[in-house]
This record gives sequence, structure tokens and C-alpha cells, in this order.
Amino acid sequence: MSSVVKSADRTLAILELLTEHRDGLTLTEIQRSLEFPKSSTYVLLMTMASRGFLEQDPESRRFRVGIRLWQAGQSYVAASDLEKVALPYMESLRNMVNETVHLATLHGIDNVYVAKVDSDQQLRLASRVGVRLPAYATGIGKALLSQLDDSEVKARFADVEFVRYTPQTIVSLPELLTRLQEIRTTGYATDNSEYTPGVFCIAATVSGRGSGARAAISVSIPEVRKTPVLIERTITYVRSTAQQISQRMGCTEAGATSL
Repeated sequence: MSSVVKSADRTLAILELLTEHRDGLTLTEIQRSLEFPKSSTYVLLMTMASRGFLEQDPESRRFRVGIRLWQAGQSYVAASDLEKVALPYMESLRNMVNETVHLATLHGIDNVYVAKVDSDQQLRLASRVGVRLPAYATGIGKALLSQLDDSEVKARFADVEFVRYTPQTIVSLPELLTRLQEIRTTGYATDNSEYTPGVFCIAATVSGRGSGARAAISVSIPEVRKTPVLIERTITYVRSTAQQISQRMGCTEAGATSL
């Protein structure tokens, strides 16, 4: 347990305790229950309250879980619901092109894969759910970034040093912004060996009701199987599938994937 950070461990212990006491607990009750030093317990409670993860009743002085913890839980539910909704459509897309299909969401400047459907080809992309990749270097990541305003993209990448993974990788913010505008116009993104050599990717955005369930799906094609006919078919199928998932998630905007 040498790798455990004491303050972080105590913070999580407090959250776990308060989720079991919906009416809340006082500082003294929390300190006695967890046997933490009273001074450090107070500091942790006030820090969590200032960030919205806890709330303190001004009269009873009891601490309860706050709105930010609820929001964090809702994010997990949304991602879980998205995966369940998207999986049948992803399987259908895989059956149409027989190539690997991914579903990802955006976290900061990275795309995180939340679902994957493999092709039955002997040569296929070696990837796994949970992996984070730099969004500027992948097709699915650029599709996700295209859902943001340019001002938000600039803010997120203000201090980012672009890494050149292959000769095709985007290595500057102006270049990225130009590519994102193209994606918003065409309704799909591509990745021509920009992160993984020999892999061509086509991706499109998925939207939910309001501002929820922002995601993207992609198809990855090995260079040896890439043909103009397959690319055109895949673009059509990826955009259509993304639109179907968006509608299933409650997005009623016309042309949800044409951006």
C-alpha cells in the first residue's frame, strides 16, 4: 500500500461514508467513524465542500454529498448508456465493412475508447477499451474535437506540445483548427497513418439530447485493404451509423452528423 496517497485515500473514505448516510453527518461523527485526525478531517471536508463535492447544512452542520458528485455519477451513467445504445449499431457497421469499429468520448485533449467491435480479419487493429490517445493524432479524436468551438480548442491546446508520431501527424494548433473546420464541413474525419503507421481511419460524431452524450465512432482500415471503393462505402456507412446512434440517444437536430 506504499503507493496510496493518504489525503486522497481519506477523501474517498469520506465520500464512501457519506453515500451511506443520506441525511449527512457532522464533522465529529465523520472523524469518529473513520478515526481520522480532527484537524485534517476538517480541512478535507471544507475542500470538498468548496469544490461542490459536499454540501453542509448551515443549521445542522451536517455534511452531505454535493452536486458535483452527482454530476460525476451522471457522466458514468451517460457513458454506460451510450455504449449499450451504440453497440448494436457498431456491430451492424462492422458487418457491412468487416473492419474494426470504435466508440470514443473526449477527455480533455485525449480520446478514450469506450467500446470496440472487432472484424474477423486476420490482420486487424490491436486496440482495447479504456486506452487514451491524443485526439489531434487520431480520426476519432479529431471528430470529437470538431464538436467544440475554435475558442474551446485553443484553450485546451494553449500549452500543449504536439508530438509527431508519424510523418503525417498534425503538429500545430493552426493546422488542427484548419482540419477541424474541414471536418465540420464534410461531416467526417480521417486519420491517414497519423498515429499508427499503415492504418486509415474514418470517423463521425455522435450527439445526444441537448449537450449530452458527445461521442464519435470510427472504422479502422489497414493500408493493405484500403481501396477508393471501400473508403467511399465506409464514409457513407460511418456517417449513417453515427446519425442513427445520435437519433437513438435523443438528438433531434437535423443533420446531426453533418455538422
